[in-house]
Amino acid sequence: MTEIRTPRLLLRRWSDDDLVPLAEINADREVMRWIGDGSVRDLDGTAEDIERYEEEWDDEGFGIFAVELLGSGELIGLAGLSVPDALPELAAEVEISWRLGRQFWGQGYASEAAHAVLEFALQDRGLDRVVAVTHISDQASENVIGKLGMTAERETNHPAFDVPLRIHAIDLTEYQA
Repeated sequence: MTEIRTPRLLLRRWSDDDLVPLAEINADREVMRWIGDGSVRDLDGTAEDIERYEEEWDDEGFGIFAVELLGSGELIGLAGLSVPDALPELAAEVEISWRLGRQFWGQGYASEAAHAVLEFALQDRGLDRVVAVTHISDQASENVIGKLGMTAERETNHPAFDVPLRIHAIDLTEYQA
C-alpha cells in the first residue's frame, strides 16, 4: 500500500470508510466551486470518483490519495496525480490536484499535501514533468501552485464548460533547482 507521511498528514489509498466523509466534502458548493462546472457530488458520484481513483492507481502506478490528519485519523480531503482526461490537449501529461473540506482551509494542509505529492511524482514515480490546471479566478489554488514552484504556461478554456483555465507546470530540473 502506498502511503506518504508529512509532519501533519497521512496520504494513503482509499478505504470504504472514506466514502461518507468525502461525500460530505463533495456536497459543499464552496469546495466544489472551482472543480469542473462547479457541481456538487452526491454519495453515488463520490463512490464513482473513488472507484476511478483506485483504477488509476492500478493502471498508472499513481493516483489520488485520501488525505487524513495524522493525529485524529480524520479524512480532510484528497490530493494526488491523475491524467487530465477533461482536457484533450493535456492527454500526455500528469496533473497534480487537491481538494480539502472547507474547515481545513487556510491551515497549510493543501500546500503540505501538494508538496508531498509533487515529490512523490518527480522522485518516487520518476515523472519528468507535472502540470496543474486551475480556474483563472481560483486564487487559493494559485497560491499553492506558487509555493510548489510551478509556473504558468498558458491559458485555455475548458472544452465542456467553457470556463477559462490556466495551465501551470514544473519539470524535474526546475524542481531540483
